[in-house]
Amino acid sequence: MFNPLKSLFGTKHDRDIKKLMPIVNEINSLEAQMEKMSDDELKAQTPKFKKLIEDGAKLDDILPEVFATVREASKRVLGMRPYDVQIIGGIVLYKGIIAEMKTGEGKTLTAALPLYLKALEGKGAHLVTVNDYLAQRDAKEMGELYNWLGLSVGCIIADMEDEDRQKAYGADITYGTNNEFAFDYLRDNMKFSLEEYVQRDFHYCIVDEVDSILIDEARTPLLISGPSEGSSDLYGVANQIIPKLTIEKHFTIDEKAMSAIFTEEGILKVQEMLKVDNLFDVEHSSLLHHLNQALRAHHLFKKDANYIIKDGEIIIVDEFTGRLKTGSRWSDGLHQAIEAKEGVEIKQENQTLASITFQNYFKMYANLAGMTGTADTEAEEFKKIYNLDVIVIPTNLPIARIDEADVIYKNKKAKHKAIINLIKELNEKGQPVLVGTITVESSNLLSAELEKAGIKHNVLNAKQHGKEAGIIENAGVKGTVTIATNMAGRGTDIKINDEVKSLGGLYILCTERHESRRIDNQLRGRSGRQGDPGHSKFFLSLEDDLMRIFGSDRIAKVMNTLGMEEDEPIEHSMITNAIAKAQKKVETHNFEIRKHLLDFDNVMNEQRRVIYRIRRDILSDNDNRGFVDEMTEDVADDLFNTYRPQKKVPLEDLPWEDMKSGFSTTFNTDYEVSAVECSNKFSGDVSKYFEETAKEILKSKLAGYDEQQVTLALREILLSTFDQHWKDHLRNMDHLKEGINLKAYAQKDPLNEYKREAFGLFEQMRIEVKKSVVRNMFTVKLYTQEEIEVLRREQEEELQRQLDALKAKRIAEEEGREEPKQQAPRSRGQVKVGRNDPCPCGSGKKYKHCHGS
Repeated sequence: MFNPLKSLFGTKHDRDIKKLMPIVNEINSLEAQMEKMSDDELKAQTPKFKKLIEDGAKLDDILPEVFATVREASKRVLGMRPYDVQIIGGIVLYKGIIAEMKTGEGKTLTAALPLYLKALEGKGAHLVTVNDYLAQRDAKEMGELYNWLGLSVGCIIADMEDEDRQKAYGADITYGTNNEFAFDYLRDNMKFSLEEYVQRDFHYCIVDEVDSILIDEARTPLLISGPSEGSSDLYGVANQIIPKLTIEKHFTIDEKAMSAIFTEEGILKVQEMLKVDNLFDVEHSSLLHHLNQALRAHHLFKKDANYIIKDGEIIIVDEFTGRLKTGSRWSDGLHQAIEAKEGVEIKQENQTLASITFQNYFKMYANLAGMTGTADTEAEEFKKIYNLDVIVIPTNLPIARIDEADVIYKNKKAKHKAIINLIKELNEKGQPVLVGTITVESSNLLSAELEKAGIKHNVLNAKQHGKEAGIIENAGVKGTVTIATNMAGRGTDIKINDEVKSLGGLYILCTERHESRRIDNQLRGRSGRQGDPGHSKFFLSLEDDLMRIFGSDRIAKVMNTLGMEEDEPIEHSMITNAIAKAQKKVETHNFEIRKHLLDFDNVMNEQRRVIYRIRRDILSDNDNRGFVDEMTEDVADDLFNTYRPQKKVPLEDLPWEDMKSGFSTTFNTDYEVSAVECSNKFSGDVSKYFEETAKEILKSKLAGYDEQQVTLALREILLSTFDQHWKDHLRNMDHLKEGINLKAYAQKDPLNEYKREAFGLFEQMRIEVKKSVVRNMFTVKLYTQEEIEVLRREQEEELQRQLDALKAKRIAEEEGREEPKQQAPRSRGQVKVGRNDPCPCGSGKKYKHCHGS
């Protein structure tokens, strides 16, 4: 519909771009000056800029000259001159805004401009992308430009050694994946030396495919897990029960919410099969949990859609990209339930050792920006969660792709028939086709149908992701048919030649609508790059998940009323609009899930930041002795409060015998506290008396050791105690989160209850940490340097004795004689053996040389 206000004033994005044009014009005005510079003069710009920044120059003031320098260097080194729209994108990224740039508009080169500018500050500039291939490709391609200008480049990928990671993070500009960056943060905060940390402070970061990383993947927190204590055989029990139950009668499922619940009749049936009276008794809580997870495993998680089986392992398929998430496991026993269902080895359940969401990880950066081909649909969420605005960058050339209206069929069979017919028609004339599917299962099914039709094609899904780059790069070749899951939607450009352009360009044929409009748009965007021609069309059926879950009944009634045949489609903008509304509902629902996750993780995030800050202070030996003294004071106060009467009584009437015993036990000492000493030294202030006496005892204990020994002991005791209690606290938090939604039944807000109980758990942990640290400090045995030397000498002597014994044995064996101490007695047995006879042991030697005396 025509909007007179937009026509008169332009859209918000138009106005945003207009504000940036003076900067673009200033950069362009410097181009002639830059072209006259020699290579050496252009390279000398980097130290010049660094000096300006050191002297207090603001980045805003030097931005035009910096961008003009990078543009000229790019022309010389890469043979590419950034377009004005790329310059606009670079300014937007520098300002900490998300740049929406269509596919093929050169996001990689665009990012190089602000990365170089921010790297000049010497604090590191990061570019985060979705996979190792893209990180390595971009680091290599752009690295030539950065190196030429005098900056260093690093790349973080999976399976790197820590030494290489430190070097990569220490570079001026670092590329890597979101998973590696976030996991490195968690791993760093589990280390025992600051020298082992690989990351620097969080200065500036551009998140490529920002919608994928900060929206799609934000529903699942990153976890580092370890084996939990004990194991359970209940997975097998639950796995045998679920197949015997009937849907609707014994349980119901909600595909939208990915949840399943037992009906009342189902509970009775399960209790009967398991021979238990009440499944909701506390003693059966673990059994009920396993049954719930088994129910979800059997009816909500499908093979070749949500996971595949490879080498006897269940491997998760990312629902947004179609890629395999090797090494990842569903938490809370779900992964084990699926292992039981598929009959593969059930691996031990893990407990959380460290966790963080992508939201809270990337919010740690002082300066954050992002870029993608599709962000505007999620602008509201970016603003609410990350305080990031979105600006749509205009394309360098007008988009020439033709996006046709959706067509919808009664069932999948009719839809697939129409898809095969169109692919055949396009293939005969040589127009390349990229077929987009949602699941591995549907891509395999379509591949089988194409084989029957005799159409040669390539398949790219989670099972072939290693060949991704090559398959996608060739998808624009004349006559090529490529089937791909969502993973084809990001990262790799599909180039076409003039002959393909004359045939209509790349044809994007989508077999189903995704829950998110962005992912549909991303797939569409593989065609029509840089003004190239192209086509896109979506084929749907009433049996598709999105249609089935979100009200295909009305459309089915229309089709039946009109008497439409099975293979006759509806093609109308009304259908497209109805589907867009359904997708909007799903996006809103998913936003609520992500916000819910973030609300809960924000509670953990504050606790995490406190613990990680304390760990860093401990590792840097930042007044650890004072820290222990504070804990000693607190424990001493708590000790007195344990014995303090409710009413005030004279000092001598306090239970001194009990307090004397408690003090001795708490501080591992034979020092006897008394009312007289308390009165004389501290005027009857028992708390102060206990505090100072305990600290003096510890001081005396540590006085016999050198400073380095005490420093190491303090660091080790503090770290090990904090880490153990933090691990236990995370397990308690997991259990708390698992049952917190039940509070809603009591008319209580689960989030508020979670905050309240989480605070209580954290406070309890702090109390236990203090007690443990004090107990360990007062009972630990430290060794003096002289004692260490004695122990070392004893160990060396023992080792030498063992070496001498081994040497003697070897010499004896070489000489063919036995050592006297190891001679065996003559056989008592039934066979008499002469000294020159073969030894019965089977060695082949004469008895006198083997076992004879």
